Amino acid sequence: MSTENVVIIGSGPAAWTAAIYAARANLNPLVFEGAGSRTMIPGGQLMFTTDVENYPGFPEGVSGIDMMLDFKKQALRFDTRVFTEDIVEVDFSDRPFLLRSSGGQEVRAETVIVATGANARWLGVPGEERLAQSGGGVSACAVCDGALPVFRDQVLAVVGGGDSAMEEALYLTKFASEVLLIHRRDELRASQIMQERAFASDKIRFLWNRTVEEVFGDDAISGLRLRDTVTGETSEVQVGGMFVAIGHIPNTAFLRGQVDLKENGYVDMPTPWRTETNVPGVFAAGDVMDDYYRQAVSAAGTGCMAALDAERFLAHNGSSG
Repeated sequence: MSTENVVIIGSGPAAWTAAIYAARANLNPLVFEGAGSRTMIPGGQLMFTTDVENYPGFPEGVSGIDMMLDFKKQALRFDTRVFTEDIVEVDFSDRPFLLRSSGGQEVRAETVIVATGANARWLGVPGEERLAQSGGGVSACAVCDGALPVFRDQVLAVVGGGDSAMEEALYLTKFASEVLLIHRRDELRASQIMQERAFASDKIRFLWNRTVEEVFGDDAISGLRLRDTVTGETSEVQVGGMFVAIGHIPNTAFLRGQVDLKENGYVDMPTPWRTETNVPGVFAAGDVMDDYYRQAVSAAGTGCMAALDAERFLAHNGSSG
């Protein structure tokens, strides 16, 4: 079995940026871009984003799908090799590392860059997934999508009760006519300071003890069916957008026991501003290690860092074979 210089796991901005840098450094990277699932497809969360207007270099904006296809095309230009398979098991106990794919492949690698991203938690109600994938006004990232013209001067809903939900709601007040914050309980989980900021906004209206039962709309969202968690009664509200802010799930299940993870499942990074994990030769980039910013541009930046770190690691440590 031949040994790869670097294997990159993932296919979002971090993964493809790492591939571009590694390929141009003549490391001949191998990318496992993922097989795809109902909630995650190769290309990551940007594949569910219709318009990206906050990535530098695209003054007129760009669709998330087109952006990720261009990222991949640029990596392929430098002869990056790609398998459309998941990595389902890894053994990082010794170098070269051993990786097993969903297609039954076994690959050895001197270095590994984990850039598998995170899945947004969704409500799982009728209409939600369809309108999220079609760009019909359902999103899991207000900072990514909230400034789009389609959401301006609309009544927008935010679902959640933690700090992320408060941040999303406050951000949306810049563009919405009103923000409805829908929470299943009668008190928030958010930190006191975030609660105070949200309560102080005259644009945010709280709908307590409510859950979303259904999202209405054919091509675009038109409203929501809500259920009162106390009385069981249902009601309907008209909205021009819904932002789900109930957290993210990092795609790290295959790493458990192999690298250190934080309590929330994200890869633990022992050194600030570095991409090294606790295992020498294993690096992490993008949303899989970033539970704070979660932006395409910051993910791409860490992809660059991981490739440079891998290149330097190889230069100093050489081949273990």
